[in-house]
Amino acid sequence: MQLFERKGKRLILNDTGKLTLSYAEDIFLLGTELQQSLKKKDRHQQFSFTVGVVDTIPKILAFNILQSSFSLDGPIKLVCREGDLDSLLAELALNKLDLIISDRPITPDMRIKAYSHLLGESGVSFYATKTQMSELEGQFPASLHQQPFLICGDKSAQKMSLQSWFEQENIEPVIIAEFDDSALMKFFGKSGHGIFCTSSIIESHVIQHYGVEVIGRTKSIKEHFYAISPERKVKHPGVKMLIDSAKDLLF
Repeated sequence: MQLFERKGKRLILNDTGKLTLSYAEDIFLLGTELQQSLKKKDRHQQFSFTVGVVDTIPKILAFNILQSSFSLDGPIKLVCREGDLDSLLAELALNKLDLIISDRPITPDMRIKAYSHLLGESGVSFYATKTQMSELEGQFPASLHQQPFLICGDKSAQKMSLQSWFEQENIEPVIIAEFDDSALMKFFGKSGHGIFCTSSIIESHVIQHYGVEVIGRTKSIKEHFYAISPERKVKHPGVKMLIDSAKDLLF
C-alpha cells in the first residue's frame, strides 16, 4: 500500500503510513524489551523503566516516589513521561509505559485493561503570604471567605472536592485565577496574588520553597494517589518496588 504522499519536493506520511509507523515503533520497542529480558541476568545490562506521571501530580511528590526506582538491583534507565491521564493510558495500552502515577483511578468508561493500586491519601493545606495572613479575619476556614483564591484547573481531581467543601462550609472565596500547572499556581501564591492549597503531604516543601505560611488544614478534602499498571498482580520488579516505596511515603 502507498505510505507517502508527495507535497512539492517532500514525501509526507499519509494516514496509512502513520498507522504503519505506529505499529513499527511498537515492534522495535518490543524487540528492545525482549533483548533486555534475555540479558537480565547480566548485572551490567541497563534496563529501561518507563513511568507516566499525570501532570496534576505535584512534582516534589513525583520525585519522592520515582527516586526509589534507583534502589533496584542492577543498572536502570528511568524514563519519565508527563501528560493527562487519557493520553498516558493510551501509551500504557500500547506497552509504551510500565506504570502511571495518577490522582485518579481507572473508571469503567475508560475501557482499557489496566488496574488501579491505591498508594495513599492526603488532606489539604491552605497557604498565604505573611502580609495576607495579617489581613485575614476570623478562624479558619471562615477566614477564607471573600479572600482572593487561586484554584487548580479542571484536570485536577482536587477542584470538584474543593468547591464542594466551600459550599458545605458556607465559604465563598473570590476565584481570581485557575491553573492546570500547580507549580505556576504556587509562584502566583508566593507573589501574594491569592490564597492557594496543596496536598498536606508536601506542606513542608511548599513552606520552605515558596515562603508562605499555613492558614489551616482539613481532612474533609482528601487527595488520593494511584499507581496504574497493566496487571492486577504486579510482577515487574521496578513497579513493585515503586508501589511499595510510595505506600510507605504516603501512609
